[in-house]
Amino acid sequence: MARLGVAATAPLGADVLERLAERHEIPFVLTRPDRPAGRGRKATAPPAKLAAERLGIPVLQPERPAEAELDADTIVLVAYGALIPAALLERHEWLNVHPSLLPRWRGAAPVERAIMAGDPETGVSVIRLVEELDAGPIGAQEAFRIGPDDDAGAVFARAAELAPDLLERATSFTDQPADGVTYAEKIGPGDRELDWSRPPQELHDRIRALSPHIGARGEVDGRRLIVWRTRLDGDRLELLEVQPEGRTRMSYDEFRRGLRS
Repeated sequence: MARLGVAATAPLGADVLERLAERHEIPFVLTRPDRPAGRGRKATAPPAKLAAERLGIPVLQPERPAEAELDADTIVLVAYGALIPAALLERHEWLNVHPSLLPRWRGAAPVERAIMAGDPETGVSVIRLVEELDAGPIGAQEAFRIGPDDDAGAVFARAAELAPDLLERATSFTDQPADGVTYAEKIGPGDRELDWSRPPQELHDRIRALSPHIGARGEVDGRRLIVWRTRLDGDRLELLEVQPEGRTRMSYDEFRRGLRS
């Protein structure tokens, strides 16, 4: 059983961590510090920390990665959320699980940007980490289809399933091609806003790209809503699941009944 450190923060990282722990000794999980979240701004642990605690794995939460003592020759990084300094890159072998077909969609939001762009497929790439963002040589890569109604949650889940096998296959590395590089910018407030004058397919892609973790927003029947789920009926967009401000998620039919009552 190989010994691997893990650097992870987001839900994808937590999912991959749990799968790796079934095959490998994990001496530590490096993750980001607890941050305020929600309306009460209560300090909240990142998903990877919660997963590590369930598994009984020691957790390291320095503000800067260089402050941590990392007792492993090889460290797997997946959805960690901070740059690794050059000194640490030289001290350990870092393998990055990136949920895209690199060099397409380097950057912070590869799954969301792939779905927004209407890509018919994406994948997982295991690369050796270098200082340039997501530009390291590729050790293993596998593509999979994005279904017409798949949301980001479905794509993240498939990526996590593939990660452990791809890490085992990453024994030799090849430089990424110079052609085909695109960047997946971090999702900002403007990306969440729905412009109902846009084509239904574009709106559907935006909504599923931001579900179930962020949510797209727009005005519906005079109310501001988060729109979580839709489907296409020919050239018409049908709303399925929404969330009025200050309320829980509900079906669009339930929302409409509330307006009539």
